[in-house]
Amino acid sequence: MMTFLIPSLLGLFLFMTPIAYNDSLTIPIAILAKSLEQFLGGNGALLVTVIVVFSALLSLLCKLINPKFMQRSAFIHDLFNTNLTWLSVRVLGAIFITLTYWQFGSEMIYSGNTGALVLNDLLPILLCVFIFAGLLLPLLLNFGLLELFGTLLTKIMRPVFNLPGRSAIDCMASWLGDGSVGILLTSKQYESRFYTQREAAVIGTTFSAVSITFSLVVITQVKLEHLFLPFYLAVCTAGLVAAIIVPKLPPLRNKKDIYIDGSTPQENDEAIPEGHNVFSWGLHHALTRAKQSQGIKATLSDGLKNVIDMLFGVLPVVMGIGTIALMIAEYTPIFQYLGAPFIPLLELLQIPQAAEASTTIVVGFADMFIPAILAAQIESDMTRFIIAAMSVTQLIYMSEVGALLLGSKIPVNITELFIIFILRTLVTLPVIAGIAHLIF
Repeated sequence: MMTFLIPSLLGLFLFMTPIAYNDSLTIPIAILAKSLEQFLGGNGALLVTVIVVFSALLSLLCKLINPKFMQRSAFIHDLFNTNLTWLSVRVLGAIFITLTYWQFGSEMIYSGNTGALVLNDLLPILLCVFIFAGLLLPLLLNFGLLELFGTLLTKIMRPVFNLPGRSAIDCMASWLGDGSVGILLTSKQYESRFYTQREAAVIGTTFSAVSITFSLVVITQVKLEHLFLPFYLAVCTAGLVAAIIVPKLPPLRNKKDIYIDGSTPQENDEAIPEGHNVFSWGLHHALTRAKQSQGIKATLSDGLKNVIDMLFGVLPVVMGIGTIALMIAEYTPIFQYLGAPFIPLLELLQIPQAAEASTTIVVGFADMFIPAILAAQIESDMTRFIIAAMSVTQLIYMSEVGALLLGSKIPVNITELFIIFILRTLVTLPVIAGIAHLIF
């Protein structure tokens, strides 16, 4: 019981307890990450650069020579022995980060709106989040907490979303902390055969919600912070509608209900046997899991592997794909062309300045903050409100969440992510517009 209670309560406190910090609500993990980022200062960008370059070099070494010291560790070998696509992304990430750090080559790559935005504003905080979240994630995963909550919440999550109860924990970790924490949690659960391909894809693209803290940053950017409560109500309502509808449409609907090893879930996996109620059966599962835990040393080892996996596997992907997405957004009219078909829909929903708003809709696929930056120049309060809420509920953006999903084991590709992004846009836009019409 103590093996279950102490680590689980500590995990709950670190990942899910909102506390006041610098005039906003956040979670302890985010505070630890922010503190480390401040401690590193300008060295954060250098440290990230070294990690991304080393990742590319070691991946090339493993692919070309496959030395014995790499073969001796299955973990190291699996981490660096990638297929040609991911090897190319890692090498591209290393090239971009080197050029950006030294401000060398084309300004298109290293400008403040492309490579420098990813390197200086995003990767240092991701580095710090990964270190603490990865190291401490076993507190949530290894001691029975997810088994207890999974059983308790199955009665809600299964009929409403067709997902296991434990997926509610992923959503709460994202909502209170950061979307990257939710994706890390989902990926580890998928690799451990707790989620099927369909469940992992749905949770990763639907429940890795934007944190309350970042939502406040977005609404402040469009100068409507006095409307934060109705804004967040609109975000939650639209997000709930999208969570019910989008997984019922392709491509998420087409994902297979099989585990990572190809096996299928048993029909009675979530059944409660006679002699137990929901709580007692959940507690039974939790204590069984706690009994299987292998102590502090194994927990630390698991945490360190999480950290290394995320730092060397995901940071290069975020740099490579994030920079490309921002270059397309900044230097080509592609997102303007893609946004043009939304003008009739915006006009139908009676949204002021529809043409200006249309350019911000699809650009959110590159980076979630770009729509809010562009919206600041729009005069209509209603339109700025809608754009800000849309950018938060779209969820998939390539400078972070999209790249994290692609870099993880969660079974989604970039085409599917773009389709999910468009579907979320089409589903949430009418909901947000309706709420905006009630407010303004």
